[in-house]
Amino acid sequence: MQKPILALALTLPLLAPVIAEARPVRITTTLNAYGGDGAYLAIYVTDKAGKLQQTIHVAGGKAKYHKHLAGWFRQSGGRIDGTTGASVGAGKTLTVSAEIADTLIDAGFEIRVDSAVEKESDVPADARIPLAKGSVGTPAAGRGYVKTIAISM
Repeated sequence: MQKPILALALTLPLLAPVIAEARPVRITTTLNAYGGDGAYLAIYVTDKAGKLQQTIHVAGGKAKYHKHLAGWFRQSGGRIDGTTGASVGAGKTLTVSAEIADTLIDAGFEIRVDSAVEKESDVPADARIPLAKGSVGTPAAGRGYVKTIAISM
């Protein structure tokens, strides 16, 4: 009776990497030339219902302005579980990478970008792209400060 339990105990650690497979996903966000201060951006993964699953990156160094990234902030409470960096200038491109669980790819999840510019408007879900192999090589248009968002795997 103890031999099967011992075998299982020795096998489980070997299976963990198979169960928790992830792949690197690169997200490229290009901003429009809007003629203002640098944009604050929150790049995050949502499920089918739009619920936050993972923060990938928050661009913009002053935490007091993160509340203007409304869609992300409302769900995260400002808690950042991804990387951070400087705000992004008008017409510039930001590329970030993250390890995303294979189970999220082609399963109805999407990557969203909220944007905000000081003394300008805030744009929740400024850009959205399905987290799917079919999205690779096909940029999605933004509706505010974001011109396009694209992913590669």
